[in-house]
Amino acid sequence: MNRSAVRELAFKFIYGIEIQKEYDKEQLSLFIEENNVTDSSAIEYLNSVFNGIESNKEEILELIRMNLKKEWTIDRISKVNLAILEIAIFEIKYKELPFKVAINEAVELAKKYGDEAAPLFVNGVLASIVNE
Repeated sequence: MNRSAVRELAFKFIYGIEIQKEYDKEQLSLFIEENNVTDSSAIEYLNSVFNGIESNKEEILELIRMNLKKEWTIDRISKVNLAILEIAIFEIKYKELPFKVAINEAVELAKKYGDEAAPLFVNGVLASIVNE
């Protein structure tokens, strides 16, 4: 399983958490089992992303807030875009993934799962964060 495919699984899980507004370890285990993820590096990545976002959630959300247009709030961002941004910010800030890779992957997810404005929005917020 390549990293883009694993990242897409991570997006689906984080999106589900954003919808449900709760997270526990059992949900993660069930998700991994239901999606037949057996590759140990994929499981390690998923655990890293899920736990990393959860433990750094406030800082990640603050970075998003600080890089929105004045009239925008976190509540106004679609759950799809929010999940994509959280993963990308986590990868850039905590996993030290090159920002160009993280932004490109985030934009690709936005194209696939978001509305037509999602890729530009995601790219704009992430570019603003990187430029700080």
